Amino acid sequence: MPVSLESLFSDLLVLQQASASGLPPVHLWNPPLSGDIDIVIDREGRWIHEGVEIKRAPLVKLFASILRMEQSEYFLVTPEEKWRITVEVAPLYVISASHDIREGQQAVVLTTSTGDVVVVDKAHPLWVEQAENSDQPLPLVLVRDNLTALIGRNVFYDLVDRALHASGDEAATDALYLSSMGDQFLLGYAGA
Repeated sequence: MPVSLESLFSDLLVLQQASASGLPPVHLWNPPLSGDIDIVIDREGRWIHEGVEIKRAPLVKLFASILRMEQSEYFLVTPEEKWRITVEVAPLYVISASHDIREGQQAVVLTTSTGDVVVVDKAHPLWVEQAENSDQPLPLVLVRDNLTALIGRNVFYDLVDRALHASGDEAATDALYLSSMGDQFLLGYAGA
């Protein structure tokens, strides 16, 4: 009897659940808009307030925990206040990836700069968009509650390298797929 992927990678799924379990219930909070606040999350996931980077990691993690997206806009939300902020690409940023292979199946685990842990699967898909006015790829993953993370360049290149080696033909012009939790996610095309 084959083991289900959820059972096979249960420890990784528990790790993902634990990273999300301490988050406040922002989806239940519906205060009126308080206004705009001069906070920008830049392409590398840095939080900038009035032109100065917020370097205190616990403060950035707190802000990320009360972040919500509504109709393509981002807000910091508390039970009493709702402040619109600016996000250049994605509100979260992936800084590392690990690959776990068990019984011939792979799970890819991504970690963001704010401590979110996500196992790439159907509920947390990975995809690549083209950057506006550029030929640079924008690799993204759905982390939680419609919040995406931009996958850092070095992490993305590692994922591409693994996909190339998995295909067995580095000179191919075929599509490159990353396998995780039994699903395939398109990274791009070899030789393109």
